[in-house]
Amino acid sequence: MNYEHLFKALGNRTIRMALVGPKGGFGRSLLVQCRALPSIDIAALCDLDIDGTLATLASLGFGADAAKVCNNADDINAARAAGRIALVGDHALLNAVELDIVVEATGQPEVSVQIAENALKRGVHVAMATKETDSVAGPYLNRLAIENNVVYTTPDGDQPSNLIGLVTWARVLGFEVVAAGKSSEYDFIYDTAAQTVDYLEERHAVSLDGCWTLGEDIPATLTKRSQALSMLPQSATPDYCELNVVSNSTGFLPAADALNYPLARISELADIFVPKEDGGILERTGVVDVFNCLRRPDDVSFGGGVFVVVRCKDDETWQLLKQKGHVVGRTGRYACIYLPYHLMGLETPTSLFSAVLLGQPTGSADQMPYAQMVARVTRDFKAGETLAMGGHHHTIDGATPLLVDRVKAGDAAPFYLAANKRLLADVAKGELVPLAALDLDGSALHAAWQRNPSA
Repeated sequence: MNYEHLFKALGNRTIRMALVGPKGGFGRSLLVQCRALPSIDIAALCDLDIDGTLATLASLGFGADAAKVCNNADDINAARAAGRIALVGDHALLNAVELDIVVEATGQPEVSVQIAENALKRGVHVAMATKETDSVAGPYLNRLAIENNVVYTTPDGDQPSNLIGLVTWARVLGFEVVAAGKSSEYDFIYDTAAQTVDYLEERHAVSLDGCWTLGEDIPATLTKRSQALSMLPQSATPDYCELNVVSNSTGFLPAADALNYPLARISELADIFVPKEDGGILERTGVVDVFNCLRRPDDVSFGGGVFVVVRCKDDETWQLLKQKGHVVGRTGRYACIYLPYHLMGLETPTSLFSAVLLGQPTGSADQMPYAQMVARVTRDFKAGETLAMGGHHHTIDGATPLLVDRVKAGDAAPFYLAANKRLLADVAKGELVPLAALDLDGSALHAAWQRNPSA
């Protein structure tokens, strides 16, 4: 794809962008890239932490007069007339800014759904980086965008958009996609000589001598690896959320409710994510799943990348590709094609260009609620307690996520609809949080979820 040709209209216009949530890693990385692009006008920034946002701008080298704090529409008009960024704390003030696209990155679903609705209804495109919102109400927001002749999209640079792109690329080329997925956030780095595993900044004495190679019984080997590293976390809440978005955008259902999370080396993916009858772990094909990247210190990382496993249709072609270093399984029936990175906001401008210049999403143009992320409580909860969400990974204290077929979800609440809600009824340990147990009075996210189309 020649991107300069695809976006040749960039020479003739400037895209006016508002970024909501500029202080996080995604927002910061997007600001870094936008500074290098004269075609993007950072028209507005929105964050409750005004001082923190100003500090972020200063740390990125923006001048002291680059942004003006605005408390009303008159302030905004004055700032924009002077060529300055309008910095607002109240997202409602974004309605006073002339915009082409809003990038929503707050990570707060009850707020972000309102921001997206307001933008779409006034004819402004939306790039939704708050995956928590997308997992609950993405299908509705997608339809709302179509009704208002604008685009709602996942942003490139985030794993959902990158994986949707890889899946659709494979489909367009006629590949049969057996499985699609991503690596979880952090690598497991095994030193074969020292027999230690580094995970984040921790080092553990572990021997994987009996299971470093897959052997003949792949599921048994994967079980041994998981048991050997049982002292470390092997799943992460954001993975379920991200694959919920991918499922709704591709029609692929989760490979397992808890996802499989094999500890796998990159070279093994085309042997693992294949049907059980061919030695792999899949009960069915056309699924989404996650793996934990297991590697040596001198191996390259998957870097939070994405992959598809496809069925090989011609032995000679794929043996030639295997000789060139591509990942082809031991049977020769399957191959793994992957992008070993995601660059957060550094990649996102392609989504902005596609939405504004071409009127096309870089994610799905037709989301449906095929899957649902739900919350299973790990202790007894009493009526009156709140399912508090917190931490970098937006977990719910006392609950673990699952990703299930929407029909199988039954009366269970979406995970991020349950987050930060007060319980109206007891929920016993091991149960899925039911929708009826939540105090949803005034919930904009619940109202949006109810407007999702039916799969």
